[in-house]
Parts: sequence; structure tokens; C-alpha cells
Amino acid sequence: MAKKYDVVIVGGGHNGLTAAAYLAKAGKSVLVLERRHVLGGAAVTEEVFPGFKFSVCSYVVSLLRPEIIRDLDLPRHGLEILPLDGTFTPLEDDYLWRMNDHARTRREIYRWSPTDAEAYDEYSKSMAEMAQFVKPILSMIPPDPMGFDIPGFIKLAGLGKRFQQLSRTNQHNLVQLMTMSAADMLDQWFETQPLKATMSASGIIGTYLGVRSPGTAYVLLHHYMGEIDGAFRSWGFSRGGTGQISLSIAGAAAEAGVEIRTKAGIQRIKVKNGRATGVVLENGDEIDASIVVSSVDPNRTFLKLIEPGAVDESFLTQVRRFKLRGSSGKVNLALDGLPDFKCLPGVGAHLRGAMSISPSIDYMEKAYDDAKYGDFAKNPYMDMVIPSLTDPSVAPPGKHVMSCFVQYAPYKLREGTWDEKREAFGEAVISTIERYAPNIRKIILHKQVVTPLDLEREWGLTEGNIFQGELSLEQLFFLRPVPGWAKFRTPVKSLYMCGSCTHPGGGIMAANGRLAALEILKDVNGGAQ
Repeated sequence: MAKKYDVVIVGGGHNGLTAAAYLAKAGKSVLVLERRHVLGGAAVTEEVFPGFKFSVCSYVVSLLRPEIIRDLDLPRHGLEILPLDGTFTPLEDDYLWRMNDHARTRREIYRWSPTDAEAYDEYSKSMAEMAQFVKPILSMIPPDPMGFDIPGFIKLAGLGKRFQQLSRTNQHNLVQLMTMSAADMLDQWFETQPLKATMSASGIIGTYLGVRSPGTAYVLLHHYMGEIDGAFRSWGFSRGGTGQISLSIAGAAAEAGVEIRTKAGIQRIKVKNGRATGVVLENGDEIDASIVVSSVDPNRTFLKLIEPGAVDESFLTQVRRFKLRGSSGKVNLALDGLPDFKCLPGVGAHLRGAMSISPSIDYMEKAYDDAKYGDFAKNPYMDMVIPSLTDPSVAPPGKHVMSCFVQYAPYKLREGTWDEKREAFGEAVISTIERYAPNIRKIILHKQVVTPLDLEREWGLTEGNIFQGELSLEQLFFLRPVPGWAKFRTPVKSLYMCGSCTHPGGGIMAANGRLAALEILKDVNGGAQ
């Protein structure tokens, strides 16, 4: 007789694995099913070329919740975060280099503008205070303001009280952050173009918006909330690539008793009498479960995996309205040496951090203009890292891997297909780097171009959206992914969601998986669902 599980989880990304680990630690029998040959979803490490291991999609970490690292004892399962040393912004004949050393960063900004150096301290303090205000929301179950949700109302009242405790200046700043564009907000603080452009880039990650679009200031704050080992606003690499984060969570899950299968794609989620009862695999095998948890996006879950008629059409209409709109791609390079920037020649510490192609606000907005009209940016914004300088295990001796996150690359093109434009997109990226580091073309051994269509086809990210849905204000907190269904439950009984499409959003955070598991256990222990 086939085994029946308490929980089957669709998708072996870091959120699905996190939910599995928490549920198994609570005594549930859990099966994780991953369509690909390797675990991790978009947080994955793959040896794309012999000897070169790439964090193919996600490439840096900061938002991974400290309570999850602690609860699952992830360092014991192989997690090690290596600090990312600042951000280097090359220009044609100069540069801006913000380091982890605040005093040195302040002196660097002073070189550009004494006024901005003074403002930088005040800005950093203000953003830190606002991030500390918002940060607890990442670990909060979203309330339902439209329902009879007394615990939720208490939470909202608590947020209101904490808002009142902010200084009047930061109350004003927080309201602005929720409504303004990243560019307009930064214009109030600074005058240096490379500084404003590089900082504004955090406001467009995962969105189909430009730095001058309202709402991007909050996305900037979202990325400001990271920490590593208690160091606030820190970013880093996972030793072994981002896939090691997923594998460490998988190790904790397996230790708790979770069964994990790869090459196990889902054809259909079984529904009987309005209740999820298991899944059917692509090979035809059926697996029964009391609870099904989907870590994939709502579009794929409800429009592709659930059989027609199982969900009310009004709910499906809201799912179709959920904005995905992928806007980014990746170019991963295997290098025979290191890039040599004209503005700061030679090998140095500036190569060990992030390298941002973001010379001005106008440059950033013009890149978005290309995307608005259905084409990839000819002069794209790029965030580049060389993890092999910090973690030599990801490349052969003397060689390096370079990851280039690129915006903009719209999923929907005005003309042609991504398969036709892949090489042109890759060439635009290389040509852009070449303007600042002329030797780049000579040292490229291999090149992998990942388009939004690839993200959809290979990694299951509908429309290539890296966060399973934009981080725009109308798609956050109790509105994510669908109004009225932000507590990880769905209209189908015993079917839950736990991916980045749920609260608190995208990034290698794992909070979604943990919160979903806690809500499932609450229902199971209370007899609901």
C-alpha cells in the first residue's frame, strides 16, 4: 500500500525546504518534491562549466532570518556566510567606493561632496531606525483588515504604537518611503550622482519600475534590512554558492525526517470535495497527503496545477491580476583573470565587493526606458560580484567566476523572442562592462546568459520574476499574493502557499517558509482546515 504523508511540499526551493524542516521538527511526515535535478530553486549552485560553480540565479545573501539560522542550526549543516566588502561604482575617469569601513566610506563621499558626507551619517541613522521599525513585520503573520481578525487588529495597533514612538522626522521619512520614488527620496539627501544612482538601484530589484517610479523607495528599504551575524545592513556570499544555503536547510530537514526527491515534477494537485488530497507526478505516480504546500507562484499553482473548476473564478481573476512582469536577467562569466578597471587599475580590494554599473540617475532611468517599450536595456544597470576572490572553491586555481545581475530585461519583448535575442543581450552586457574594464572580453573563457524566459522555463519563475511577484506596495503585507488570502492559506482546504509570492516577499529570506509552517501547525493543532 502506498505511503500517505502528512504533508507534501511542491518545490524544493529554500522556502519549501524551510517549511518542511519546521513541520518535520513538529513531528509531521513530510515529502518535498523538486522538479529539477538539484535542490534550491533560484537559490542554487551549479557547475555550469567544468570546474566553475555558479550561483546561477540568486547570488548574494543578507535577508536570511537569524531565527531560522538558529532554529535549524544551519552552520552545523554547512552554512557559512562570507562578508561582501562594500560597493564599487566605476565611472569613465573616476569611481565611488563605499566600503564596510564607515569612516573610509565617509572620507570617500567627502571627496565628492562635503555636504553629502555630512548627510550620509544622518541618512544612515534614519534608514536604520526605519528599518528597525519595519523589520518585525518580516516575522509577522499579516492581519486581515477586512475580516474579523482580532489578533490582527492587535498587531496593527502595536504597529501604530511603535510608529508613534518614532521621531517626528522619521515618521515623516517613513511616510515618504512608502509613497515616493527612490530617486526623489535620495534627491532630498544627496547631490552626488553616482552615490544616488547606486543607492537607488536597491529600489528597483525585482520590480518592473524605474528609479523615478513611485513606490521604489520602500523596495530600497526592504533591501536595507539585512544583517549577517548581527551586523546590520551587511551582505555576503555563501561559501559554496547560494545553493549551499538551500543544501544546509535541506540537511536540517533531512535530519528531522523529511524525505526529499529530485526529478519529481508535479503534473497536478489533487482536489476532492474542495480539499487538497495529494499530488500527481509527471510520470503518473500519485501521492496522497493530508496537506499540500505549494512553494511555487500563484499563477503556476492555481492556473496550471489545480484542475479547472476547483477554485472559484473570482479568486482566479485576482491571481491573474497579480503582477509578475520579470525585468531582469543574469550573465555568468568564467574568467581567466580579473577585470582591470580604467578608473582604478590593478587587483585590489575593490574587486572583492559588489561592482555597480550605475553612474547616474539618468543612466538608470534610460535603462528603464528601453524596457518600458519592450526591449532590453542597451546600457543596463548591473550589479557584479566575483565570489571566487572570497571563496576559491567555486573556480579552478587562478580562474574566477563573475556574476552579473542585469536590469532591464523585460519578459515580454516588443519584437522577436528571447531565444533570438539571447546573444544580443549578452553582448550588451559585455560591451557595457568593457567601457569600464577594457580587458574583460580577453579574459572570458565561458559565458552563460540567463534570460527571463530561461528563468520561467528552467526554474519555474512565471514571467521570469525573481521574487514570484513584484514587491510593489499593492502587493505587500496583507495584499500578498491576493487580498484576503495573505495568511498562507488558500480557498482550497488543506492547500497552503509558502513561496516568495507570499508575505514578506522575495530574497533569500526563508521567512515565508517558516511562517507558513507555523500557520499550518496552528491549523492542525486547532483542528482547522
